[in-house]
Amino acid sequence: MRYFARKIGFYAVAAWAAITINFFLPRLIPGNPVEILMSRISQSGSPPPGEAKTLALLLGLSHGNIFSQYWHYLVQLAHFNFGISITDFPTPVSQIIASTLPWTIILVGTCTVISFMIGIVLGTIAGFKGGRWAEALIPSTTFLTSLPYFFLALLLLYFLSYEFHVFPLNGGYSDSVTIGFTWAFISSAVYHAILPSLTIILASIGGWLLGMRNMTLTTLSEDYVTAAEARGLPRRKIMINYAARNAVIPSITGFAISLGFVVSGSIAMEYVFSYPGIGYELLQAISNDDYALTQAIFLIITLSVLGANLIIDLLYGFIDPRTRQSR
Repeated sequence: MRYFARKIGFYAVAAWAAITINFFLPRLIPGNPVEILMSRISQSGSPPPGEAKTLALLLGLSHGNIFSQYWHYLVQLAHFNFGISITDFPTPVSQIIASTLPWTIILVGTCTVISFMIGIVLGTIAGFKGGRWAEALIPSTTFLTSLPYFFLALLLLYFLSYEFHVFPLNGGYSDSVTIGFTWAFISSAVYHAILPSLTIILASIGGWLLGMRNMTLTTLSEDYVTAAEARGLPRRKIMINYAARNAVIPSITGFAISLGFVVSGSIAMEYVFSYPGIGYELLQAISNDDYALTQAIFLIITLSVLGANLIIDLLYGFIDPRTRQSR
């Protein structure tokens, strides 16, 4: 129990530090969100008296000094109130995140799982004796992995959307459909997600394949694999039950950590395809000096990564009891 309490306490402190930095960092950036909103309002007419004070109250900037604002920020955070968005004023930040986060989680999460599964299977075959055809895939997949996300996305977008019109150019669904659990919307969303999904899978599968292949080669030299071969066990059983089962452990660790980054999405990919995910919303918030929205998105990304690492550390405590021992 001491091990788990120590881990939870460590990540609780890390979460508090992330929340604190997330509060102070935007306030160190030059600019005033109230002045930005006032300038936008003045473009359509003279703002009413006291409008600046009202906007400061909505944005949580009128609660005394910086420490009073920090306490107010913690109280609002406990109630999942992230403030008002400047980009889509006066829409609450929580509402914007609730409408964009599912797009990113479904797309990036699904693609992460698919690329992991394909990479693990191909890496096991490539590392085991006789997987020459899988071994031949390593140079091409490694090359695709070395390409920046946005460059690969632009290539696919140009050839498959602009030149041959196989997939749509941008968006998450067709403008002619309404969001809802209908076949028209689901089919449109899946159709628009194919090209972004292809970008993520092609750009990430090479890392899983190469890592699993190297670990499989290392595992094949272990004594328990040699003993299994000496006993005359089938090659398929040796590959799955002995080699792959032990070689996949480091990849599972990397996979769990990558799931923590699912929330952040693939920002470059979402921007290229104008996909309505949280990464695209983050870029819009930064370009519009939307401090409240930027602050909330950064916080969600940070806490997601910390949560994924905490789960991995706790699972290691169950899988390998030796990690619980104090050093």
